[in-house]
Amino acid sequence: KCPCYAKQMLQHLTKSLSWLLLGKRISSRAENNKPCCRAATLNILLAGMNPLYFHAVNVILHCLVTLVLMYTCDKAVFKDCRLAFVTALFFAVHPIHTEAVTGIVGRADVLACLLFLLAFLSYNRSVDQLYVGEHFPPTASPFFLLLSLFLGTCAMLVKETGVTVFGVCLVYDFFSLSYNGLKLRNGAIPQRPSRPPVPAPWGSSLSGRENGKQQQQQQHRCAQRGAWSSCHPPGPRQQPSLPVPSRAIWAIRSYLTANNNQNFLYTARPFLKRAALVISYVILVLYFRLWIMGGSMPMFSEQDNPASFSPYLLTRFLTYSYLVAFNAWLLLAPITLCYDWQVGSIPLVESIWDVRNLATLFLLLVMTLLSLHCIAAFKKLEHKEVLVGLLFLVFPFIPASNLFFRVGFVVAERVLYMPSMGYCILFVHGLKKLSTWLNKWRITVPTLFALLLLLFSWKTVKQNEIWLSRESLFSSGVKTLPHNAKVHYNYANFLKDQGRNVEAIYHYKTALKLYPRHASALNNLGTLTKDVVEAKDYYRRALQLNPQHNRALFNLGNLLKSQGKKEEAVILLRDSIKYGPEFADAYSSLASLLAEQERLKEAEEVYKAGIENCPESSDLHNNYGVFLVDTGSPERAMSHYRQAILLSPAHHVAMVNLGRLHRSLGQNKEAEGYKHHNITLGQLVRCNAVALLQAQVLAMMGRTKEAEKMTNHILNEDAECLECYRLLSAIYSKQELYAKALEAIEKALQLKPKDPKVISELFFTKGNQLREQNLLDKAFESYKRAVELNPDQAQAWMNMGGIEHIKGSYITARDYYEKALQLVPNSKLLKENLAKLDRLEKRFQEVQEKDQT
Repeated sequence: KCPCYAKQMLQHLTKSLSWLLLGKRISSRAENNKPCCRAATLNILLAGMNPLYFHAVNVILHCLVTLVLMYTCDKAVFKDCRLAFVTALFFAVHPIHTEAVTGIVGRADVLACLLFLLAFLSYNRSVDQLYVGEHFPPTASPFFLLLSLFLGTCAMLVKETGVTVFGVCLVYDFFSLSYNGLKLRNGAIPQRPSRPPVPAPWGSSLSGRENGKQQQQQQHRCAQRGAWSSCHPPGPRQQPSLPVPSRAIWAIRSYLTANNNQNFLYTARPFLKRAALVISYVILVLYFRLWIMGGSMPMFSEQDNPASFSPYLLTRFLTYSYLVAFNAWLLLAPITLCYDWQVGSIPLVESIWDVRNLATLFLLLVMTLLSLHCIAAFKKLEHKEVLVGLLFLVFPFIPASNLFFRVGFVVAERVLYMPSMGYCILFVHGLKKLSTWLNKWRITVPTLFALLLLLFSWKTVKQNEIWLSRESLFSSGVKTLPHNAKVHYNYANFLKDQGRNVEAIYHYKTALKLYPRHASALNNLGTLTKDVVEAKDYYRRALQLNPQHNRALFNLGNLLKSQGKKEEAVILLRDSIKYGPEFADAYSSLASLLAEQERLKEAEEVYKAGIENCPESSDLHNNYGVFLVDTGSPERAMSHYRQAILLSPAHHVAMVNLGRLHRSLGQNKEAEGYKHHNITLGQLVRCNAVALLQAQVLAMMGRTKEAEKMTNHILNEDAECLECYRLLSAIYSKQELYAKALEAIEKALQLKPKDPKVISELFFTKGNQLREQNLLDKAFESYKRAVELNPDQAQAWMNMGGIEHIKGSYITARDYYEKALQLVPNSKLLKENLAKLDRLEKRFQEVQEKDQT
């Protein structure tokens, strides 16, 4: 038992640490190991769920990253505060950061970047910066070395890319500190200060006192050269000018022979000790991470990353290579930005003759030249600028490159947050070189850079406007990438939530045109269609594409349940739970179906399993309470009603149920006290409204029996609930009980509502029920009454035209169709009906002409 208990404790500890510190949750289920939209728990504890404070914290973290980057550039890269400031300024306003800083879930990337930099600085501080000799510098501070390991681990827990800081530190240690060996080879051996060494700030490099005057003179000369020229101490005598490749080869050869036949292992022993410690620790940490994840990697679908599912190695290789070039372009020219670059945004590169391969080759050429430039500058301090720029650019991007494992995206702008540090360093280094080459025209470089900053700032502001609301974000995706199926699907989901079903259906169908294998789009289309046969077809097609689509299984199960095919429904609902064990509605639906079949023991087991897997579902606790009351266990039901209220204090249905239960048990005092404590008489109407809303949701989900029962329950308390009768009419109509549906509407009309539009809607619904019973004349009269009360009732005009059309009164039908078309000029159905009339009238005229002849 002990090892299992220890594992549980470690898992809970790690999850708690990552959730408090990180803003994401590590799950033992591989399929759920994605960043969670619950930002840091500490944020919630301090400021609640106000979005303003979440955004404020993200902006503060971005500012901290910018400041720490400036410090890093000043102490470990440029050794020039002005160039460090320019780099930080460029980083601060880069538009590519919008998603990471503005989106709450992007906090993982920003916080990981901060910890990445702190870990790098700590490692740099741990190495003796004053050492000059034939050996690699020793470890000056074990504390800072251990601190860097801790900060790197935190960065990894926040975001998996954080682990790359260890690789950056080791490569920087090896190549940056090897400069001392080259300097020694050329005879420039500065003396160690006679006083005891004083620890320098993170990343700084101190020179001896005897060089102070020289440094002041050098700084004075640098100040005259402008902000774009770096201030370096005078270096050793340079070799004759050579082409870049020749200088690179010469530098590597000099480095390899720098130790004059000494044993490299002996010379590099301090570095090798640090490397052995870091590598061993990283292996241990990665193993621990995989252990916490259950030993498996996250699972992704084809629409998340189409290239990784291609059966052709060449296609995968060419596409992955092009995506690297595409990401580089986004850093260089962030013109087209989008919150989602999945399905169809970037077509696969399937041939070597694809013109996009030129971008890949060009990037390869640039990276090769940068690497050669770094090696050629190895004898100068400025090689650190290119070295750190390349390390910061390349290493954090490796986990997102698909090289080692499949990732769940094609392009994600937020993952470029860390690599953009390297890009900014290289960009400023290039500007410095350009400023030196231009000489007399040097002033143009700061001017152009200032214009670029203004342009980037403007683009960042515009991108933030896009992220202001869900609608602006999703609609921008449709405008920016109209060939992306995912953005159409997301926008359709938004429209569906807003009740704009016609527009939602259009965008779902557009998503399917662009990506016919989109199972979720088919499933959601099924929920919007009113035709039961069509809905069933959509659900089945979704399941053909993805047999484990738990929502499609759930919806099809409920549809079959409403049609009386209960055994098939049970199988589908069980599968829905199997493939989506955290989907609470599936447990409620299956349990209620089993209860209807008098399989009470099975129903109770389902409820218990649901509560175990979905302990935070207040609806599940409430529904289980109702089941327990019906099966004669009111005391147990009471505890579940209370748990539902505890989980959701605004769960008025559970409050009403608990109050009724107290009264039914004769506990009038408790019921009265509970009512005054939780529900005033003025709130009872609102409670019924919530219960009605729940009934409407149940009806939409196909759980018509439950919806009917709940609606009748409300009517028992409030016999004048107009919306209840309308809902009952819709439920009976769905069950094809049109006589009952008509009766419910008649009762609603007997309440004599005052609003003419409401009365018009009721007459329209009455006409629909009469039409379903083939009582066309009565239906026509109801539609006529509806348009008298509300002339803008386009559907009523169209239905009147349809009835006249059936009767053969084509002229009258045309009048009604045209009135409806004036109200909805884009209606395809009306245009088709008018076209049919045109054809009929044409045939009628042809027949008349023949009769006359």
